[in-house]
Amino acid sequence: MSVRLPQSFKQSQQANGFNVLEYGLMSERASSLGRHGLKVEAALAALRAWAVERQSAEERERLLNEASDAVWAFFVQRESCGLRNNRDAIQRYGIPNEVLARLGAIRK
Repeated sequence: MSVRLPQSFKQSQQANGFNVLEYGLMSERASSLGRHGLKVEAALAALRAWAVERQSAEERERLLNEASDAVWAFFVQRESCGLRNNRDAIQRYGIPNEVLARLGAIRK
């Protein structure tokens, strides 16, 4: 015959050291995701602010590269958080196709 301890003697899930560590890691992932999102917003705003009469084509190329790097890092961070589908982020941030086409490209 087996005897089960009363629930009041059972260790709380909140007090488990692993759960505390997991909570800290999840918090850091979420914070990092937010920081990457802010970088994407800033890079896309700079790209949208580019004007042909005020800036050169080389400047636009640089802005496109910066935006694609920021979006790439953001997507990698999203995947580490378990968010595999990026369609909602593309729509929410209004990421242009020309930026998406450069994701992961290695420049010389």
